[in-house]
Amino acid sequence: MKTLLLSNEYPPNIYGGAGIHVQYLARELAKLCEVEVRCFGEQLEQGDNPEVHGAGWDRSGYTAPEHLHSVFGALQRSLEFNTRAVDVDVVHVHTWYTHFAGILAKQAYGVPLVLTVHSLEPLRPWKREQLQGGYDFTLWLEKTAIEMADRVIAVSEETKLDILKHFDVAEEKIPVIYNGIDPEEYSPISAPEKLRAHGVDPDRPYVLFVGRITRQKGIVHLVNAIQHIDPETQVVLCAGAPDTEEIKAEMVAAVDAARSSHDHIVWIEEMVDTTTKIALYSHATVFCCPSIYEPFGIINLEAMACETPVVASKVGGMKEVVVEGQTGCFVELQQQSESPFEAKDPVAFAQDLARAINALIADPERCKKMGVAGRERVIHHFSWTAIAEQTLALYQEL
Repeated sequence: MKTLLLSNEYPPNIYGGAGIHVQYLARELAKLCEVEVRCFGEQLEQGDNPEVHGAGWDRSGYTAPEHLHSVFGALQRSLEFNTRAVDVDVVHVHTWYTHFAGILAKQAYGVPLVLTVHSLEPLRPWKREQLQGGYDFTLWLEKTAIEMADRVIAVSEETKLDILKHFDVAEEKIPVIYNGIDPEEYSPISAPEKLRAHGVDPDRPYVLFVGRITRQKGIVHLVNAIQHIDPETQVVLCAGAPDTEEIKAEMVAAVDAARSSHDHIVWIEEMVDTTTKIALYSHATVFCCPSIYEPFGIINLEAMACETPVVASKVGGMKEVVVEGQTGCFVELQQQSESPFEAKDPVAFAQDLARAINALIADPERCKKMGVAGRERVIHHFSWTAIAEQTLALYQEL
């Protein structure tokens, strides 16, 4: 059995959950079968398993508007993925960036197509801010790929329901295979020097956010909650890679406003290395994930693996990851019926986030028990070994 994984992200170019998924899935699948990865970048690892081929991007001749460059770049590299001969038993695509490559491989080479849904374009309307008319193309491309794929893997039961609602796919073609975590890599460590290097006081309790600056992750709601968080609690925002200049400006303004009433805010804007990220999780008193849309949320697994309780908005696949009252707690996100990807009452949502965070910060013993329970849940339900075995079984079925 040989599989070809197609991905935008792959080490060292990782910025989101889909990239982490492909990184660890490739590693574990390589213990079970032959794996090749084709990705966006300059990577080249030949003679190994997995073998990795990156596709560069020359846009020096582009005269199209800037907001369309990422769309045309994805198509350009999708062609390059296929001009290199495809000699595999199955092709497995991740995110819309590689969907065109998967379509070409299925049609031109006659290879079964597996598609993992990490998120769905119709449920991310804020992407229009970033791509403008390119968003309409990604909507069409995703729909075309999902509806012609031989199997569509959902990363949660909630995601499966979204697929059935928005696309014409037979239910039996949609297996659910969760995202995972490596609990040996993500485990509690003591590394206060890593925190101090980024201006974080390891002796002061803190609530942590890790993620991109995007509408989807709801970070502005957390920043707006800071005025209601105990002023002695440190707030650490490990947040970079803004989707647009507009949301970056909105974030800057929100943080500046929060600093006028809260003295202990640390904003780490660069992408930190894995060891630093694990240290941030491990020393945090509480991790907060205020997403307004989240098909799964690997970051919650990362926090739980490091024995940190989670405060999360009650949306998407996070309802299948966090256990209310045992590994963390949920905050209800009432969404607008006319615009379901925005909070109906942003002020109330921010206050509720702060209330949940304050309650946990004030109860260290409860936090400790939740942290231990969270790690136990990760070990028993979300190992990459089991996920790779389920994925291989799916390949063999095809």
